[in-house]
Amino acid sequence: MFYINRNVALNQLEDLINENLASKLAYMPDSFNIQQEIALDRLKKRVFLEKVVEETTTFNKKINWDHEMENLKLVNSVEDLIGVFKLRSDVYTSINYQNEFPDTIEGLNFDKYDEKSAIIYYKKDKQITGTTRLIFDSEYNLPSEEKYSFDGMRKEYKTIGELSRLIVKHQSSGLSMEFKNLMKGAYLLFMNNDIDITLLGIKKDHYKLYTKFGGSEIIAELNGYGKLKLEALILSWNPSQVSNFFKRSFLR
Repeated sequence: MFYINRNVALNQLEDLINENLASKLAYMPDSFNIQQEIALDRLKKRVFLEKVVEETTTFNKKINWDHEMENLKLVNSVEDLIGVFKLRSDVYTSINYQNEFPDTIEGLNFDKYDEKSAIIYYKKDKQITGTTRLIFDSEYNLPSEEKYSFDGMRKEYKTIGELSRLIVKHQSSGLSMEFKNLMKGAYLLFMNNDIDITLLGIKKDHYKLYTKFGGSEIIAELNGYGKLKLEALILSWNPSQVSNFFKRSFLR
């Protein structure tokens, strides 16, 4: 029996698709070439989805997560991962964030950074209503580096990560159960997986809340975050230095 490395096969198929996308058949009408390009692009995105799912589920199986909590889980199945991608798409569509965080496939919001991320989600009554991810620094770097370089942080800390895609389906004026659990999960991921510092981008309006967490510091102020026209901050956060407020509100 021959063993086929799934990741190698997916990479080879992706390379083949890219080659075909770059070529046109001169003897065929433009309409054919356009339809071929559309079909190959869809196939390329499907192959990318397969690769992200494979890499992400494998990566999450290596994460230290030994906490039994009723509603907060680490992604460990394809079904739950797809549920997270769907929630991201639904929420970002509803708040008009798709220009900055577009779906790769309509209805599914994912990217290459998922492959190196510990992804957690809040689930109640069989419905995923909140999620976030802790991205581990890798050859991809970190997503907020499209706005601000983290090279200085790499010199200061051995291992950095970025807290990203913190999403709650139902917004509320207070601290929702989803938000409380997700922040607790982010704390646990940090404490149990040898991360030295966490970075994150937030709306400037949210900084008053984050100052209460303890261990945070502003490292950059931005007039916009990519295509989002809002004032934003890049923070560093060391969960090993959380405040008593954080312990009372999130860790009990």
